[in-house]
Amino acid sequence: MENLLASIAARKAELDQLRIRAPGGTTNFDHSQDIELTYTSNAIEGNTLTAVETTMVIEQGITVAGKPLRDHLEAIDHFEAIGYVRDLARNKAPLTEMDVRNLHRLVVLRSRPDIAGRYADQGRYVLTDIGRHAFPSPAEIPPLMGDFSAWLGMAADTPGSAFTAHRRLVEIHPFNDGNGRTARLLMNLLLIRGGYPAVAVRPQDRPAYIAGLQPAQAGGGIEAFDRLLYERLDATLVEYVSASSQALPAPRTPCGGTDDGPPRP
Repeated sequence: MENLLASIAARKAELDQLRIRAPGGTTNFDHSQDIELTYTSNAIEGNTLTAVETTMVIEQGITVAGKPLRDHLEAIDHFEAIGYVRDLARNKAPLTEMDVRNLHRLVVLRSRPDIAGRYADQGRYVLTDIGRHAFPSPAEIPPLMGDFSAWLGMAADTPGSAFTAHRRLVEIHPFNDGNGRTARLLMNLLLIRGGYPAVAVRPQDRPAYIAGLQPAQAGGGIEAFDRLLYERLDATLVEYVSASSQALPAPRTPCGGTDDGPPRP
């Protein structure tokens, strides 16, 4: 883990310098990343749209034949929620309980408007390798979310805080549906506020992701969960450094031109 953290710090420093030299150089890459975040986060929860189909729904408004309407609505909802995350990240005001509820509201605005932004009114359960796990009861949610929000309002914009926020929100499971998507958006909100790129948990990561979450939900270790997310952050930083490098202005030659052609007269 020590080497991984050192790698992340070095890549983050390199990305910071590249952003100074080429401000706005990753705008197009951010858009592509937001579509990937939408596809991956929804796919983990069972959405059947492929990456290409998700792009078509978001960018062209195309309905994919044979795919459920709800899957289309989830794609639109999640993509717009990411836009809210990026807007909110520019505001350095402390995060509040209402911010979390607004994230959830946007995540299910079209697909589940009946529960959008509302705390759960029924029991929530998940089947783990060691049996059925029950999440806190509806009566317990408001005080737990109050404690969580108090912590969130003072949390530093660091990867460690981002991953902890994800974990703690999933442990509370405050909504009837959409908890995982909301937790990943909250995680990425903290990452973006700290100058890090948003991280996608890919469908191929799902077994390790679920296996890492289960011990945390049962009050056990968090090491496997954190390692997976730190690895994803490191890999995403590599992609962003590459994209930022491509956006650098062409170097000027001693004669006043650039390496792209002859000097200007």
